Amino acid sequence: MKLFDDSLRTASAHHAEAVRRYELGRTVVEFLAAVTFIIGSVFFFYESLIYAGTWMFLIGSVLFAVRPSIRLMLELHLARLPVPREFRPYGSEEVVETL
Repeated sequence: MKLFDDSLRTASAHHAEAVRRYELGRTVVEFLAAVTFIIGSVFFFYESLIYAGTWMFLIGSVLFAVRPSIRLMLELHLARLPVPREFRPYGSEEVVETL
């Protein structure tokens, strides 16, 4: 199977569950990134907190970089899961066991 193939997202219950888990993780990371950027922005209003605000921006940036990494891990996970026969393309002779 190919990476970033939308048909894999619902190819089986295991595929759908993996998508749900990774999407939940990605949403948590996005939320934490947004919160760290908001806190960093507020810190920049106070001279004594500028250093901490800079760290909050760095942490938020790292979290935003984690987001596409989670998507790639999901796609690699989906590509490794066996695809039931009824979801394989017509004429596919690929031998994959169903769960």
